[in-house]
Amino acid sequence: MYSKFRIVAITSIIVCSVSVFYAYAKPKLNLNKLLQYVGVKYDNTAQKRVKAWRNIVDTSQGLTDKQKLEKVNRFFNLFDFVNDIDHWGKEDYWATPIEFIGTKAGDCEDFSVAKYFTLLELGVPIEKLRLTYVKAVKLNQFHMVLAYYPKPKSIPMILDNIDGKIKPAHKRKDLIPIFSFNGQKLWLNKQKGKGQVVGGSERIDNWDNLSKRYQLDEFME
Repeated sequence: MYSKFRIVAITSIIVCSVSVFYAYAKPKLNLNKLLQYVGVKYDNTAQKRVKAWRNIVDTSQGLTDKQKLEKVNRFFNLFDFVNDIDHWGKEDYWATPIEFIGTKAGDCEDFSVAKYFTLLELGVPIEKLRLTYVKAVKLNQFHMVLAYYPKPKSIPMILDNIDGKIKPAHKRKDLIPIFSFNGQKLWLNKQKGKGQVVGGSERIDNWDNLSKRYQLDEFME
């Protein structure tokens, strides 16, 4: 029979071997392939923006959530706001992060979506992130922001392209929450930081369409 020590040792070897296997087996983004695609579809300045984006993803993995939020929010808020009809020739178009970075422009949904997917890549748990539709009081129009929840029932921090400083929702009195969602659920918001689950995010057609279009698989090694 194996001694307890030997069983522990063998188990440790197996765990380490499996971990190493998955570390090597995990697909990696082929940056050159992505840059070639972006260069053909857009231009060389778009390639530079993609490099800067991927540099953030590659160098920010070990940062705290707060640092990740600040870095990603600051990067994308450098982009230009352009209405969908002027930019895409459509009344309501949700761009993928690559389309947004490629053109360096978009509307509030595009800012929020790019931040959302980038933070997911940086390891921020999906349950902490919600794309949130609000009423922008001063602008008297609907608007989208990205909300980060440190804890499930806490007041979220708001990442916004209108106000570049990340603030807790209760300090954004210019925003009235309507509904929010992520890749899993859809919430109907009644108060700042709170909401009632009313279904899955696939109920939102624009989100469902975007999720199907944004696939990095074709750029993986």
